[in-house]
Amino acid sequence: MRQNFSRLKTAAFCLLLGFPFLFSCKQQPTAEVQVPGIVETVEVVRDPYGINHIYAENEEDLFFAQGYLAARDRLFQFEIWRRQATGTVSEILGERELKRDIGTRLFAFRGDLEEEFGRYHPRGSQIIRAYTRGVNAYIEEARANPDSLPLEFRALGILPEKWTPEVVISRHQGLLGNSNEELDIGRAVAAIGEEAVKSLLWFHPKEPDLSLAPGIDSESLGEDILELYNAYRKPVRFEPEDLDPRFRSSGVAALPEPEPKTPEDKRSIGSNNWVVTGTLTTDGHPVMANDPHRSISVPSLRYMVHLVAPGWDVIGGGEPEIPGVSIGHNRHGAWGLTVFETDGEDIYVYDTDPENPDRYRYAGSWEEMEIIREQIPVKGEEAVEVSLKYSRHGPVLFQDTLRNKAYAMRCAWLEPGSAPYLASLRMDQARTWEEFRDACNYSNIPGENMVWADTAGNIGWQAVGIAPIRPNFSGLVPVPGDGSHEWGGYLPIIDKPHALNPEKQYIATANQNVTPPDYTRWDAIGYSWADPFRGDRIEEVLERGEPLSLEAMQSLQTDYLSLPARELTPYLRQIELSGRPAEARQLLEGWDYRLDPGSVAAAIYVAWETAIRETASDRFVPEAAKPFIGWLQLERILQWIRHPETRFGSPQERDAFLETAFGAAVEELTRRLGPDMGNWQYGQPDLKHVYMEHPLSRILPEQEGALDLGPLPRGGNGYTPGSTGNNLNQSSGATFRVVIPVGDWDRATGMNSPGQSGNPQSPYYGNLFEPWARDQYFPLLYSKDSILRHADTRMTLVPR
Repeated sequence: MRQNFSRLKTAAFCLLLGFPFLFSCKQQPTAEVQVPGIVETVEVVRDPYGINHIYAENEEDLFFAQGYLAARDRLFQFEIWRRQATGTVSEILGERELKRDIGTRLFAFRGDLEEEFGRYHPRGSQIIRAYTRGVNAYIEEARANPDSLPLEFRALGILPEKWTPEVVISRHQGLLGNSNEELDIGRAVAAIGEEAVKSLLWFHPKEPDLSLAPGIDSESLGEDILELYNAYRKPVRFEPEDLDPRFRSSGVAALPEPEPKTPEDKRSIGSNNWVVTGTLTTDGHPVMANDPHRSISVPSLRYMVHLVAPGWDVIGGGEPEIPGVSIGHNRHGAWGLTVFETDGEDIYVYDTDPENPDRYRYAGSWEEMEIIREQIPVKGEEAVEVSLKYSRHGPVLFQDTLRNKAYAMRCAWLEPGSAPYLASLRMDQARTWEEFRDACNYSNIPGENMVWADTAGNIGWQAVGIAPIRPNFSGLVPVPGDGSHEWGGYLPIIDKPHALNPEKQYIATANQNVTPPDYTRWDAIGYSWADPFRGDRIEEVLERGEPLSLEAMQSLQTDYLSLPARELTPYLRQIELSGRPAEARQLLEGWDYRLDPGSVAAAIYVAWETAIRETASDRFVPEAAKPFIGWLQLERILQWIRHPETRFGSPQERDAFLETAFGAAVEELTRRLGPDMGNWQYGQPDLKHVYMEHPLSRILPEQEGALDLGPLPRGGNGYTPGSTGNNLNQSSGATFRVVIPVGDWDRATGMNSPGQSGNPQSPYYGNLFEPWARDQYFPLLYSKDSILRHADTRMTLVPR
């Protein structure tokens, strides 16, 4: 069941759905909070869904208040972000995190801060500094009363520390580039050859050069070259020894490892967005819909807010640790994003001086690495001095002194203005398509499909992201750092693919290749894209030309119809089956190809699809390449199935392959759920579900019930528009969604699971989890009248 909430729903129904509220039924008293640093009074109205609507008299107070309130809701998330951004995780977790901290410092932005801030907004410095002061104002307040700190601080025996503006511009959590893929492709080419790799991986729309240049040592490529980079980027994991002694339990001495996950096609972890003109909606309003997909976490990756001050009236969501709104609307237009694959990283390989490994060969001469030395505090030990090394291209990742090689990474995202999403500050004030597109020209990271719909009736698309021009190489394998493989600058963002008011009356993107065939700047466009299934299904619905209601848009965002199922299932009819596989096939007869919770057919199909992917990887990826090609894109496998002579040799061999995979699927479901096929429903704790695990719950088992959420049934998979990933416990997907009718702002709807707050004691911690799991939405209130009528709490921040 999918529904919007309305004022007519009763409180009892609300509680049944897991909501502690819908709308407040009486005017709430206003609390007054004195805050040092506020210049004028700021009004804050919190709605029943936990969104703070902030009304300030000036821009500085607006962003001060945003920082203050976000820190108030997400204090532990903020502290871990700060430590990840500053390379000080070892200070609380010890020596095992030293590599992370070295990586963080190695990849820190070291350019001019004022130039950096000015890229994000003409008053970027003032905005970011005001936001930081607001964060610190709440941290001071929290430190003054440590007994009231969220559980995580008390359990770890730490206090939150002050921020600096440099924390806001950290790149550590961004969608940055393809260095791991690049290294693995290089290793695979070294193992099985260029053509064999191309036959397995789906490169399009152009064919890349994967040849390894002379001087690339295939044995050296096998070293752990990206250790520091990967340590810098990985999530923080807590262990029992991290706890304050008062919180330690003898019951967690040996923690079980999580159940292994299905190898995930990382390109199935994507996003959807679309804009349609009023001709395709029942009420005549253009609509912008967006549901970005990222890893499932508690607290949520995103945070929603409404910012109102002179020159500002924007509502939507973004990452809580940065000012502004990344996805949402103002009074003039609405915008959203999905990933547009942009490769902003390259691994460079140098010959080094056998007498001095800190000298490398470039253009026929020796050059010295720049070395920066820093001290890293380590819990329980003396501070460690580290040497951070840089070549002309960027951070030195690894030195292979045995083979006289060194590896460095050139990172487009270390250019000024490349902190993820911060350039949205310019978009937040856009009034027209032209102003929005100009704002896009500053959006370096991530590479995105930005879509726009405005009150003038326009819809538009602009691909963004800093894109290196590679005149003579693909960027998909490591290259020599001797000067032979240099970037030719960056493609101006405004010259990336874009469109305005297309004849089809809609624009839709879902991480698939949407680059027009007549586009010419292929030297700055990637070769690897998501499978087309989500995008094709969205276009299939929009192409009907039938006017769609907002409810229909919501249904499309959470649509579980599987195009691969619709293509694959008919093959079973021509295969001879007997026994339990034949019985299972019978349950697919008449199925509508929807991966709905409760569907036995969906469970059988998904198990088969998983077995197809696993069997294909096992059979067709040579042993020498298996460590580097861990998964095959489903679209690539379907290409082989459609044209069996290309990989199987004949239709008969293809059918034998499908039969083997189907038998394996039936065996797996029997093992997991028992022999009674009536118990094989999709969407159950032993099959497709969602269980959100707090980062500390595994070491605080007595708090698990208060920290973790679920399990609840889920539908879909990584190839349906309602994307839920390809693991049985949903590990990725859209916890944030918006559907926005342009101009009719109070009818916009949204979702942000599990809740706005990261404090387990807050009523806004998990209040949105169950409605989200049921594919429901809440009203995204915008007009002040409606916000005040439905206020949950009210407060004013006043100068002290």
